[in-house]
Amino acid sequence: MTSKYSILFFLLLAAPFLFQGTTDDTEFPPLQGISVGMKAPDIALENPSGKVMKLSSLRGKVVLIDFWASWCGPCRRENPNIVRAYQKYQKAKFKDAKGFEVFSVSLDNNVKAWEQAIDKDDLDWKYHVSDLKKWRSEPAATYGVRSIPSNFLIDQDGVIIGKNLRGIALDQALDGLITSL
Repeated sequence: MTSKYSILFFLLLAAPFLFQGTTDDTEFPPLQGISVGMKAPDIALENPSGKVMKLSSLRGKVVLIDFWASWCGPCRRENPNIVRAYQKYQKAKFKDAKGFEVFSVSLDNNVKAWEQAIDKDDLDWKYHVSDLKKWRSEPAATYGVRSIPSNFLIDQDGVIIGKNLRGIALDQALDGLITSL
């Protein structure tokens, strides 16, 4: 009987860690961390073609900063939710913003795998960036990303208004900002 309860106790303690996204603590640079209510630090990285894209260029729009990677199973399973949200809200009329955009930050280190995942998952927005440093990614450290998928919703002024919004939670946050779809 005792071992049965020990296993149950272990599972209860381990459950939060078993269902999180992909992480590797041995490779993280020092974290800074970002909280709701703070200004989102700018991110300026190259897209798969080598063109530098800046988060700050999207000022005036509501933006979902999405940290993910092609090799991350939980990320790939979350991608359809982000695609659906992008399709639903990209042309929505927002109260104080000029639209909705997704700014994807990949923790990949292989351009080919990254491009293939973008294509296969139908991530049809144009803002895809990476420094190809995997867990040593500077934006991931700045934003305090310790597991992926991880995301930050920022308003038209670049202020973080939500973190790790998935599925219906992302819809609810965006619904509160629009006047009509």
